Amino acid sequence: MTITTEQFLARIRLNPVNHLLLEKLPALDLPQCMLTAGCLFQTVWNLKTGNDPEHGIKDYDIFYFDDHDLSWEAEDNVIRRGKALLGDLADKVDIKNQARVHLWYGEKFGKDFPAFECTEDGVDHYLISCTRLGVRVHDGSLYAPDYLDDMWHGILRMNPLNAQPELFARKCKQYQQRWPWLRVEPGASSEEAQ
Repeated sequence: MTITTEQFLARIRLNPVNHLLLEKLPALDLPQCMLTAGCLFQTVWNLKTGNDPEHGIKDYDIFYFDDHDLSWEAEDNVIRRGKALLGDLADKVDIKNQARVHLWYGEKFGKDFPAFECTEDGVDHYLISCTRLGVRVHDGSLYAPDYLDDMWHGILRMNPLNAQPELFARKCKQYQQRWPWLRVEPGASSEEAQ
């Protein structure tokens, strides 16, 4: 058995923070805005495990794409608008312009990325393939280039678009501490992740 797109979208909304974000974010009118990352798949893993849907979710990632102004000041303005809209919830939210990622990612993580051309490019570069998920804010549609089977079955594979074995191994270990039923696919990374 696996999970359908409709079931996935219904389950992620059982996390009240996801639900509220998907209701409020259209008011920011951000280009290519997407709710993405751990708040989605971790909500599903929590529900599957019998945990509260919000259990262990550190932040809620919001991606958008605006290549008209790549300055930090422009992105910070969007972040401030988000805080004004979201109130107390803003402390849990991380808003990032994917058009700017190539400007800072290499310095922070030690691997350069080419300039992205859309929000989906940012999602496509997550370390673990089954976590490449996003919900488009403007229409509620799901972006899932690897589909939902591996995510549902807890199979962790290194994303060939972002092959960083040490970071992959560390991330897998963090996830397995919270959800011990997850498994690293043999040959998916260095032996450190197995």
